[in-house]
Amino acid sequence: MNKRKYFGTDGVRAVAGQHPLTAAWVLDLGRAAAEVFKAQHPHPTVVIGKDTRQSGDMLEAALAAGLTACGVNVIHLGVIPTPGVSYLTRYLEAQAGVVISASHNPYEDNGIKFFDASGQKLPDALEAMIEAQFDRLNELSPVTGTAMGSVTNYTEAERLYSAFLTGQGPDLSGLRIVLDCANGAAYRIAPRVFQRLGADVFAVYTHPDGRNINRGCGSTHLEHLQRIVREGDYDLGIAFDGDADRALLVDSQGRVVSGDHILLLTARARREAAVVTTLMANMGLEVQLRNLGIGLERTAVGDRYVHERLLEQGLKLGGEQSGHVLFLDIAPTGDGILTALQTLKASQQLGLSLDALVDELVMFPQTLLNVRTPDKHRISQHPQVAAAVERAVARLEGRGRVNLRPSGTEPLVRVMVEGEDQQEIERIAREIADVIEGVGQRETEAG
Repeated sequence: MNKRKYFGTDGVRAVAGQHPLTAAWVLDLGRAAAEVFKAQHPHPTVVIGKDTRQSGDMLEAALAAGLTACGVNVIHLGVIPTPGVSYLTRYLEAQAGVVISASHNPYEDNGIKFFDASGQKLPDALEAMIEAQFDRLNELSPVTGTAMGSVTNYTEAERLYSAFLTGQGPDLSGLRIVLDCANGAAYRIAPRVFQRLGADVFAVYTHPDGRNINRGCGSTHLEHLQRIVREGDYDLGIAFDGDADRALLVDSQGRVVSGDHILLLTARARREAAVVTTLMANMGLEVQLRNLGIGLERTAVGDRYVHERLLEQGLKLGGEQSGHVLFLDIAPTGDGILTALQTLKASQQLGLSLDALVDELVMFPQTLLNVRTPDKHRISQHPQVAAAVERAVARLEGRGRVNLRPSGTEPLVRVMVEGEDQQEIERIAREIADVIEGVGQRETEAG
């Protein structure tokens, strides 16, 4: 398949107001998507949800205009977490769902991601078909009269999605919980869900103004949450990102409960045969799972690769250190609120507090160096670099790992080394980085 022009690994993402996320382009995106959906269903309906970014209203209106102009009915869900759009696409039996969000990015960015009728990310083939329609927009016949699509504002979205989540959670009576809602899509629904389950909730970052989403808060900025939990004598804290498709927790001491901790706890409680995670997961997780007789499969970095491997292997549980965790027997996409609830449910089932979990999972020291280089893909596979990695692996003698990967967005090679001794892995990482820099410099001079 040819390289796609607009769709990346997580839909279309850019600075809002700049190409391609202009009102004119998004209207055309709606028209192009409408033609693809109409080829699959005679009278398609598409649901649209968004996070709290200032640009969300503009993009939503443009997309809805393009869809309805070509005969597709639109249901507006309003501000709702990304997994809520997935859930309501299925619940309302729509032919597709759309999320307008840039997840954990700053407010200036935004994005558009499509779900299919099952609530899963739209297959690459259909995204390619939508892109192909851009070249044929001038050939479309105008839609008039009753053939035009309608727009409905659905007022039950939050109630239905919160009812689903509440049904997946344990009794939280007696727990004092701090929620960091990132001034994002979870700012109303998360506090309500945890309160309905009986928790004593103190919610912060619940006043979005269109520009403060993820700003100094949420799952990428845990410092304030950690301090509140420690100083306020709370049992735990939970942080979501802007679209609430992931969550990280902190224990009563303010220590981070990462995706690795969540996978260990939930795999143990659910008695999974195996879990899927990425190359960045700590070796401590691998060792602990092995001791429990639970297998571990690693994929490239990215939740889409975790999802693909889960489907390939018929497994149900997988995720990343970032707190993006998949419970495929419950939902087809990552869900931060669900992840937090399943973590607390597992904690209760096992009688293991988050504090005890953090104590139990001994993390191997890990170091990560970013090495700037002109040709990241070729140099990361250079024979001299490969030889340096082989030497490093031999030195670790099975007590650690080395991983090299080109950055997806910058001219960098990321060098990750993990092992039992912090000083040793830092030396090894530096030696590999020196080789990469040397190869890059020589090739630049020769070129």
